[in-house]
Amino acid sequence: MGYRVAVVGATGAVGREILKTLHEREFPVDEIVALASPRSAGREVSFGDRTLKVQNLETFDFTGWDVALFSPGASVSAIHGPRAAKAGCIVIDNTSHFRMEPDVPLVVPEVNPNDLKKAKRGIVANPNCSTIQMVVALKPLHDLFTAKRVVVATYQAVAGAGKDGMDELFAQTKGTFVNDPPKIEQFQKQIAFNCIPQIDRFMDDGATKEEWKMTVETKKILDPEIQVLATCVRVPVFIGHSEAVVVEFEEPVDLRKAREALREAEGVVLLDEREDGGYVTPIECVGEDATYVSRLRIDPTVPNGLAFWCVSDNLRKGAALNAVQIAETMIALDLLPHRN
Repeated sequence: MGYRVAVVGATGAVGREILKTLHEREFPVDEIVALASPRSAGREVSFGDRTLKVQNLETFDFTGWDVALFSPGASVSAIHGPRAAKAGCIVIDNTSHFRMEPDVPLVVPEVNPNDLKKAKRGIVANPNCSTIQMVVALKPLHDLFTAKRVVVATYQAVAGAGKDGMDELFAQTKGTFVNDPPKIEQFQKQIAFNCIPQIDRFMDDGATKEEWKMTVETKKILDPEIQVLATCVRVPVFIGHSEAVVVEFEEPVDLRKAREALREAEGVVLLDEREDGGYVTPIECVGEDATYVSRLRIDPTVPNGLAFWCVSDNLRKGAALNAVQIAETMIALDLLPHRN
C-alpha cells in the first residue's frame, strides 16, 4: 500500500526535481498531487510518464494526505506548512522558515536520522544545500576524530537562486559574445565570468545569512560544539555546489583511517587520485545522488588538521533527494503512517 503525496512548489526547479526523484526512486505513491501558487494553477508538470495538472495551493485541503514535500519559498511555507500539518499531513519543508525552530528536526538522513522521532509538530526541515553536503562528508570523520573547528569556502551554483538565477547566467554569458550590457537582477553583481562573495543579505557581524545558516545548521545537525567559519561565494556554474573544507579535530588524524571511513560512509563517494584530473568537479556531479570527496590531505598548519574538497548536485542531494530520503527514512522508522 502506497502513500498520498503532495508536492508543493511543483513548478519550481526543486519541485520538479522532487517529482523526478520520487519517480526514479520508486517511492510508494498511491496518489500524487502537484501544488503551486494561483498564477501557476492549471500548468502541467511531469511525474514519470504521467502529466499532472497543477492545483492551487491556497485552496487545497490536505486532509487525508500522508506527506507533503514543500519547496515554495519561506513565506509560503510559513502559512501553508502548519495548515497541512494541522490536517494530519507530515510536512517536509525545503525552505529556511522552520530550520532553527527547536521543536522542528533538521535532518540529513545519513547523519541524524533519529532526530525524525522529534517531529512532534508534524514538520521536518530540510537543511540548506551547502550545509547538507558538508555534514554528509564530515559525519564519518567526526565519528572518528571529533571535529572541533571547520573553515569552509563554498563555490555555489546559480541553481541555488532558482530558475531565474540560471536564466540570468545564461543571458549574461550569451550577451558577452554579442556586446550586450549585462542585465543584473537576481545577483548583486554580474555573475557571468565572475564570482560574487555574497549569498543572501549581510548580518550585523559582517557574515551573510548563508554563512550564518552553515554555522547554526551544522551545530544543530552534527554537534553543537563545532565552530564553523564559512565564506559563501556564488560562481558561474549552473548546477553543482563545491566546497573547500578545512577541519581541526580533537584527536590525531590518521589519513588511512579517514579514507576508509569516507569510502564506507553512506552517501559519500571518495574519488581522490593525486594526479591531473583525479578529483570531481561540479559539472561531473550533476544528476548524481552522492556527495563526492576529493583532495583529501593533512593540514600541517594546525594540530590534527585535515583538508578536503567536496561537490554535490545542489538540486538533488542539496534539496529534492534529501527531502525524499527523509520521507523514506520516516517510513523505515514507522513514523509516516497512512492517514487516509
